[in-house]
Amino acid sequence: MTSARTICYYSLFILFFLHFFYSLKILVWADDSSYVPLENIALNCGSSSLKSSSYDGRNWSSDIRSQFVPATADTDSIPAEASFMYPAVPEVPYKTARIFRSQFTFTFDVTPGPKFVRLHFYPSSYLGLNASKAFLSVTALGGRYSLLKNFSASLNADYLNFAYLMREFTIYVSGHILDITFTPSSKASDAYAFVNGIELVSTPLNLYIRGADVPISFIGYSSVPFYIDYTSALETMYRLNVGGQDIEPNADSGLFRRWTNDQAFIFGAADGVNHFNFSMALRYPKTVPLYTAPQSVYRTARTMFPNDFTYHLNYNLSWFCPIDSGFNYLVRLHFCELDEAITKSNQRVFQIFIDNQTAEDDADVVGWSGGRGVPVFKDYVVMMEAVKQGKQDLWLDLHPNMETRPQHINVILNGVEIFKLSSDGNLAGLNPLKIGSVGALSPIEPSSHSSEISKKITFIIIGCSCGGVVLLFLLCLLAYWLKNIREQSNVKKKKKMMNTRLCHNFSINVIKAATNNFEEARLLGSGGFGKVYKGYIKIGRDRTTVAIKRGNPTSEQGAHEFQTEIEMLSQLRHHNLVSLIGYCKEDHEMILVYDYMANGTLFDHLFCRSPLAWEQRLKICIGAARGLYYLHTGAKPRIIHRDVKSTNILLDENWVAKVSDFGLSKVGLTISSLQTTHISTNVKGSFGYIDPEYYRRHRLTEKSDVYSFGIVLLEVLCARPASNPMVEEDEHTNLAEWAISFHQKGTIDRLVDPYLAEKIRPTSLATFVDIAKNCLAERGMERPHMAEVLWNLELALQLQTSAEVDRDVDASLAALGNSDMTPGVEFSEIMMPVGR
Repeated sequence: MTSARTICYYSLFILFFLHFFYSLKILVWADDSSYVPLENIALNCGSSSLKSSSYDGRNWSSDIRSQFVPATADTDSIPAEASFMYPAVPEVPYKTARIFRSQFTFTFDVTPGPKFVRLHFYPSSYLGLNASKAFLSVTALGGRYSLLKNFSASLNADYLNFAYLMREFTIYVSGHILDITFTPSSKASDAYAFVNGIELVSTPLNLYIRGADVPISFIGYSSVPFYIDYTSALETMYRLNVGGQDIEPNADSGLFRRWTNDQAFIFGAADGVNHFNFSMALRYPKTVPLYTAPQSVYRTARTMFPNDFTYHLNYNLSWFCPIDSGFNYLVRLHFCELDEAITKSNQRVFQIFIDNQTAEDDADVVGWSGGRGVPVFKDYVVMMEAVKQGKQDLWLDLHPNMETRPQHINVILNGVEIFKLSSDGNLAGLNPLKIGSVGALSPIEPSSHSSEISKKITFIIIGCSCGGVVLLFLLCLLAYWLKNIREQSNVKKKKKMMNTRLCHNFSINVIKAATNNFEEARLLGSGGFGKVYKGYIKIGRDRTTVAIKRGNPTSEQGAHEFQTEIEMLSQLRHHNLVSLIGYCKEDHEMILVYDYMANGTLFDHLFCRSPLAWEQRLKICIGAARGLYYLHTGAKPRIIHRDVKSTNILLDENWVAKVSDFGLSKVGLTISSLQTTHISTNVKGSFGYIDPEYYRRHRLTEKSDVYSFGIVLLEVLCARPASNPMVEEDEHTNLAEWAISFHQKGTIDRLVDPYLAEKIRPTSLATFVDIAKNCLAERGMERPHMAEVLWNLELALQLQTSAEVDRDVDASLAALGNSDMTPGVEFSEIMMPVGR
């Protein structure tokens, strides 16, 4: 009997083991190793150093006398160094380049299979050459694939507002040789081609090119499946970590891909909330290999607002991505359910629209994946019709589906990848339009009939010249007649130009009535520009409470700041920026009108009023960070605030933070200007907040705002002003120096406002202090971008609130100031009670 029982137990153990082993084949924990590519080549073109390390620690090899270039490389091309390096541009591989005056081919011995080919370009000046003259074409596999045609790195960098570019392609190599050929696109004497870096990385079979036996949903053609076979080539257009921060190539799952934060691609102010879950164990199914996307993509997501809010039905969570028209595109969406409250099918169901066409009517992540914490991805192909301009936007929209009566009215998305699909081997799109031009740009090749064309042009010029003389005479008469009219209407035209902006032009009588003739009882405060009054103005049928800033005639800021404020704010609309209601310029007055901000300034609540809770302070910082992030990336052109401080962060009646006071703001650099200059300017700002690098070198960048915002973060944490001349001589008068000294000693707990003692969770405090410290790095290039600052602040908030309301993280994040449902609404400002 005992023996039989033992056999029975043994059999059950074997069955259990087999079942467990089978489960492991289907569901894999996420702590397995990353993919190791068979080929991993990184060429630092033109570099004299045999080996170089990039900023992320990856090793790059020089292409000089390498096995990948022809024996005639020294005569067919020239290694060169960029004459100018913008501080934010990594030296490897962008400091050096290989210059080609004629066709030049790199040849790689490879194993058969799909490969990533990445081409890096930094459109600077090399050997005195003009970057705008560099038009090049790139082909692969003996010309089978046209990767780039008449490509201008300079025009594309200007269009994207990037300093440098990387183009990534996926090509299937059936043999053992992969050749990449560069050719100058023009035969002009000053034409040339160049490349700064080349990467070649093997990818897993069927990662993106999934073969002729895997059907993909074809948007708009539901009955016609689409196949991406091994004759297809892909160009990566976008790879977005939705709701998360940038992921550098060395943090990818072994394929050295770069994942970008999605914030810049979200349409409107309704950008939802970021959702995190770093403690949950991911379980990868067999259909989603570990290398599909890094764990960071599946541990972060973007959702809408808290569950069951009825206004979810009034808008979409939308992204838009500019692409080349006339191609098919593969759109891959990554999902992983993170909410602990959602464990079953039909608890969160939503619609997916791609290019305004339905991709999914009832998307259900748990229904697709089988559970919470299980990654899944969905592929779709969409056809983008050719348009005359060459460029258009590809839209992605998510919207809750109420027809299935889900438990939670919400959406979720973790990642997006968009790829252009080759058409008869072609991936090359048109260059973007140059400012002031009317057609897509492409260099003109000299024709074999150039002499005949020249003769025709000569006759045309002679004919036009005769007509031109007559026309010139008539124009002179017309100009004389118009002169008097222009002089008489000059003042009217100026007023008309101001009125075309998105704000009202109030008369001085309206302003005096609103303030009861600038009654002292209505004085709210004063600043460097002048006094601020509370007033009431009728706009349409509504009587609106406003803050009216009256310029001081003796102010040094004066007319220039007045004009700058109007020009900046009349064109900016964002939920976390003030908006200008109007202005008045009569009777030598300079007056600006804003919405009234019921809760004053952040400075007030840190130093003059009842102290704020830690969660409230974090939400205010997040709102301000969103406003600055928009200025640096979303505004066209980019804007550097130059006077970020706690008195310029205002709070409305709902405690939504808004960045104010643009009188010192500067328009940021355009990419076309990076080769020759920085923004060199006299130092302006507020003592205690000014970036020391900007102070020393008079060179202004977005990182100057990051430094100032780091000071604001310290004020929020410490409840200590940026500069305090009243302290003892042996103490630090500067807040940054004082805080860093405590950080270096490892006593960051002594930084905290006594009111917050023992009220901040250690993980939230550590995250906040680290990002504040990074903002204060001595060198601007070592400071984070505002996207990274914003992401870490949101993380600090979730770490603070997760223990208290673990199941309601979304609700706590929803109060970050994202309540606006429509883009283009009006926003507000109050006074600046403390002068500069």
